[in-house]
Amino acid sequence: MKHLTQTPAAVYVHIPFCTNKCHYCDFNSYILKGQPVMDYLDALEREMELTVRSVPPGEIETIFVGGGTPTVLTPEQMESFLKRVRTYFGQWAPNIEFTMEANPGTTDLEKLQAMKAGGVNRISFGVQSFNNALLERIGRIHNTDDVYRSLENARKAGFTNMSIDLMFGLPGQTIEIMEATLKEALALDLRHYSIYSLKVEENTLFHALYERGDLPLPEEEEEVGMFLHIMKRLSEAGYGQYEISNFAKPGFESRHNSTYWLNQPYYGLGAGAHGYVHGRRHVNIKGVQPYIDSTRKGLPLLDKHEVDRTEAMEDFMMVGLRLLRGVHRMDFTEQFELSLEAVFGTAIRGLLDKGLLEETEDGYKLSEHGILLGNDVFGQFLEAAEIV
Repeated sequence: MKHLTQTPAAVYVHIPFCTNKCHYCDFNSYILKGQPVMDYLDALEREMELTVRSVPPGEIETIFVGGGTPTVLTPEQMESFLKRVRTYFGQWAPNIEFTMEANPGTTDLEKLQAMKAGGVNRISFGVQSFNNALLERIGRIHNTDDVYRSLENARKAGFTNMSIDLMFGLPGQTIEIMEATLKEALALDLRHYSIYSLKVEENTLFHALYERGDLPLPEEEEEVGMFLHIMKRLSEAGYGQYEISNFAKPGFESRHNSTYWLNQPYYGLGAGAHGYVHGRRHVNIKGVQPYIDSTRKGLPLLDKHEVDRTEAMEDFMMVGLRLLRGVHRMDFTEQFELSLEAVFGTAIRGLLDKGLLEETEDGYKLSEHGILLGNDVFGQFLEAAEIV
């Protein structure tokens, strides 16, 4: 199978530090104050060295630095970090997409210049809302003035490919509040927007409030209404919805994230990072100091497992259907040397009958109704393979 031999052309690197922990966040992140940042960057370099020794990279097409908030690094730390990435993953495609996540409250001009000089050419800003009261309610440290200042600084530093994240279904949020945010966001005329619904995750402040009945979330019908409104507004503004939560001007879709949705391999480096290399998925040790200590002994793995043929086929369907183009028969056959219908025919027919999938010239995609019930669709492919 192709996934057993394909060398990754994508790299994910995790910087786990944040200025504070947002009320909804369950990512592997830690408050910056008192953290051994340079020790962490040294540990990252050790993991990079061991990784490329084990699986030498070819030409790298995409790099994504996530967190946490990578832009809490000082300009000096940022320069050091990016030099290390270039040292070990430096054979870049001419059109490489190098994305870094950023918080609008942590991006001054000097830092953005260091990012640009180090090869970053795409920034994803975690804006979430243009309503200052709502930003405070969800635990963000920035306000709307910080957003405009950060975007202006990014343009001064030479960045043209920028994205912002927005959230809906937030406590106290209404369609009217969401529309006001969309109006401000679209006035920026950016290349890309990611728009996510709130998920109340365990081990977050919001989960504790939810359990006590103190989290005033919108009703399900209103949340669905927000999503429908978002899709309509962005479509009217010329943005293609290429994935359930992602919208872009033509040619500016996130190529790195498409690696995940197309079930392709990628290197995963850093505390708590996930990777998928030569048919094996792994997750790294999560804590900062345990991660640092582990890299002195070898690769900092918390867990790894071989992805068998059945799991790989299920993954292909569940992540591939997130793309609005859907899954393609030829891609499936190329990876698994079987026909899509032979493996998942019963599940596909059931979803077609329910109006959740549509057949395309190349394969299958979510219907308009299916987009709203994506998780229900994806779950139909678990343990559904008829040929393994």
